[in-house]
Amino acid sequence: MDRAIVLRPQFPPGRRIIAVSDIHGHLDFFRRLMVGLSLVPEDILVLAGDILEKGPDSLALLRHIMALSRTHTVYPLCGNCDGLVLRFFESDALDERFYRFYLPRHPESTLRQLAREGGFDQTEDLPRLRRDLRAAFPEIRAWLGTLPTILETEHLVFVHGGVPALTGMEELERWGCMKNDDFLGQGHAFSKWVIVGHWPVTLYHPHIPSAAPILLRERRILSIDGGCVLKLDGQLNALVLPGEGSEDFAWAAWDGLPAVHALDAQEPSADPLNIRWGRSRLELLVRGEETSLCRHLETGRVLPILNSYLRQGEQGLWCEDSTDYALPVQPGDRMALVARTRAGDLCKKDGRTGWYFGRLTPAAPPAVFSGPFSLGYAR
Repeated sequence: MDRAIVLRPQFPPGRRIIAVSDIHGHLDFFRRLMVGLSLVPEDILVLAGDILEKGPDSLALLRHIMALSRTHTVYPLCGNCDGLVLRFFESDALDERFYRFYLPRHPESTLRQLAREGGFDQTEDLPRLRRDLRAAFPEIRAWLGTLPTILETEHLVFVHGGVPALTGMEELERWGCMKNDDFLGQGHAFSKWVIVGHWPVTLYHPHIPSAAPILLRERRILSIDGGCVLKLDGQLNALVLPGEGSEDFAWAAWDGLPAVHALDAQEPSADPLNIRWGRSRLELLVRGEETSLCRHLETGRVLPILNSYLRQGEQGLWCEDSTDYALPVQPGDRMALVARTRAGDLCKKDGRTGWYFGRLTPAAPPAVFSGPFSLGYAR
């Protein structure tokens, strides 16, 4: 897993392109999104990495995509999570530094699911586990080993984490292309559209939580990871293009949350805060029944946090992604319901999460939805 593997296919003109990243083992979300988009064999489906790990159905999803690849045009790429599965098959280099700690704590991992299916689920003897997996699942090992790092066409580049430039991509270190944190913050601009996942896009928004894909037109970057599995309000995004040379970008998503309609208008709040991963340490001020008043240590902001979002870790109290943002709402707006409290409801509209303090009524069952792109981000 040293150098990037670059694939350069020719996409026939006029065929719809669908790009999805960071499914993270959530087979139900992937199936529902594909049904909502009416995926057909003539479509070109690009899976921009992190197909596996963290979600409940990594092995079933892996086999589903392997089968789909036999009937449809599918280009799966390797993300850092997929790479960790492959790396265990290929080498013992990370046994003591990573897998010895990771595998016992993650029974949902692809490797543990394979081991259970084979009847040899144990983590005390990693060399034996590796031998057993290699012998029992050679086709899965081979499939993972064929995954490219980068897919480049005439107008588009797909990569899980990111690249520093479009020249010399075969010389790039493969792992750095897959695990490239804060890619948008590195200042790159490109002559082709570069489509990435890896970092949930809400991490780029310090004020308003948003899972909508980010489109940076002047820099020709699209970041599409909606935080599926990783975020309690996350969604699985799909970028949709009518053809390879088109810039008529659209997106769709599935989040599985209950759908509601708003009955009352609401104005957006000023100066909201998006508390996100890595910047979420808190001080508890007043414990309540449904929410607790907390001070966000990084900003000093005092705000209510859902009790179900509070976590106690080695570094102290922290929370799942939280906000004090009040959504802009008009009567009749369709939203997704994230959480209910007697004081107000945490909802999501067009991929943005915030509070709504009006009345709600149930809507038709959840469906694939879309909305405007996030056109930039503030540091």
